[in-house]
Amino acid sequence: MTLETLETRDSVRTTLAGALLDSVADAIVATDREGRITFWNPGAARLFGFDAAEAVGQSLDLIIPENQRARHWQGYDTVMRTGESRYGAGDVLAVPALAADGRRISVEFTISLLRDGEGTITGMAAVMRDVTERFETMKALRRQLAAQRPEVLGS
Repeated sequence: MTLETLETRDSVRTTLAGALLDSVADAIVATDREGRITFWNPGAARLFGFDAAEAVGQSLDLIIPENQRARHWQGYDTVMRTGESRYGAGDVLAVPALAADGRRISVEFTISLLRDGEGTITGMAAVMRDVTERFETMKALRRQLAAQRPEVLGS
């Protein structure tokens, strides 16, 4: 590749990254090693109801239900320490989350570790999608099925 080709490719990547971060419907949230929010895209503002000025600098506890926090931070600390997570390899995690108005929502997400020039983990980024409607539909279907055939669900 020529220098001009490399510069063009880098320019396209930068333009594409900016466009995706600012316009994609999914929430994209980045954090530092301690779990403080360092990036909050418009999709995150739509999903959670906090604008970037309210979220950036805050702990992820902003969107994590209190009863889920201990488990979350245990996993977060393990990923920061080891650099390994199955959710960075394409597996999707579904978890409850909190919106600004106090509603519990269901989100699915994947993560990517963020590293500095030396390869040291500096934080992570998550791409999240609201799956509350699908989750509620599945719960209702399970209840309906259980009412019709309790033995199917081991009740």
